[in-house]
Amino acid sequence: MVLLQRVQGAFGHARYLFADLLVEFRHEVIQSVLNGLNQLDGGKRGSYQSLIRTVVKIPGFRNSANAPTPVKIKGAISAFEKSPMFTAQTLSCWADLHADLRQKVYDMLVKRGWEIMPAEADRAKLPGFLVKWHPTDNYEVLDLAFKELYPDDTASDNDVRLMTVWLSDSLPYDAVDDEDETEEPAE
Repeated sequence: MVLLQRVQGAFGHARYLFADLLVEFRHEVIQSVLNGLNQLDGGKRGSYQSLIRTVVKIPGFRNSANAPTPVKIKGAISAFEKSPMFTAQTLSCWADLHADLRQKVYDMLVKRGWEIMPAEADRAKLPGFLVKWHPTDNYEVLDLAFKELYPDDTASDNDVRLMTVWLSDSLPYDAVDDEDETEEPAE
């Protein structure tokens, strides 16, 4: 199952990341954040709810934050396509809600030689994702490395992949295997 598809362009923004997430996984990430809001610290929770009020539009609700979660999820999905700030804040909340996974993925990446910001750094303020990927790794290699380091962890491959993208601030654009784009020999 592919988490991300190839991103076109020299610099990928957060909204492109969510546009390329599998629909089911995107729904899962959003639902996780909306259901876990009470577990976030007060400042982050308030900031995110304020963003919901201003960015997520739900018919029949003046304050979208008051809508039931299933309705909010639907509105939030369309907000991802339009608001890089909302997407970045959602990812930041998701990473905070999965702090154990964040630390494990961070430790794995550092052990593999990735130069990344500290795990707790606020990546939501960055303008987007770089398209430069670590030269020796791809999703499959990282999946195996994570399972070797943490064989009892129940995180899905997609969770590990999304956390890798979030922590590394980069999309696997230059790591995509171009096997499908092989050239025909000239005759």
